[in-house]
Amino acid sequence: MSLLGGLFRAGVSLCHSTLLLTTRQISTGVCCQVRMHSIPKPKVVDRWTEKRSMFGVYDNIGILGDFKAHPKDMIVGPVWLKGFQGNELQRLIRKKKMVGDRMMTDDRHNMEKRIRFLYRHFNRYGKHR
Repeated sequence: MSLLGGLFRAGVSLCHSTLLLTTRQISTGVCCQVRMHSIPKPKVVDRWTEKRSMFGVYDNIGILGDFKAHPKDMIVGPVWLKGFQGNELQRLIRKKKMVGDRMMTDDRHNMEKRIRFLYRHFNRYGKHR
């Protein structure tokens, strides 16, 4: 046992040597545990906002209307936006095709500048580059 005790004391003295004490101790901070002292209170949500109350309104048009009208036909808005889904460049190109000849000069010029900028932007920094 004395041999084992001697080795143990030698190991302890090695740990307290100046070589190990000169190394810096690295710490990632205090380990704090998340404790819940109470159950969180439920959020108060208005279930009858305009957006929530109108959700799914046009879903039954086909059933109730003999499939004569499509929900996108019920959308009120500019011609180039009806049933459109895409980014700003695609939207502006579509607008230029549909109503570009009827636009005022300054508006058309600004729209074409924006199209040129977006075209360069998407070609340089696009997702599919």
